[in-house]
Amino acid sequence: MWKLAIGFVIFAAISLFVIMQAGDKVDMSGEKHGGDVTHVPEPPAAPK
Repeated sequence: MWKLAIGFVIFAAISLFVIMQAGDKVDMSGEKHGGDVTHVPEPPAAPK
C-alpha cells in the first residue's frame, strides 16, 4: 500500500513540475472543431 502512495506522490510531483514549466502555453480544451481551428498551409517550395 505504501508503494502506491509513493507512486502517486512521485506522479503528482512530476505532473506539477511539467505544468509549472509550461506556464500558460498548455491547452487543456481538447480537440477543436469548426471555426476556432486555424491551420496555416505551408508555403510552396521554391523551384530549383
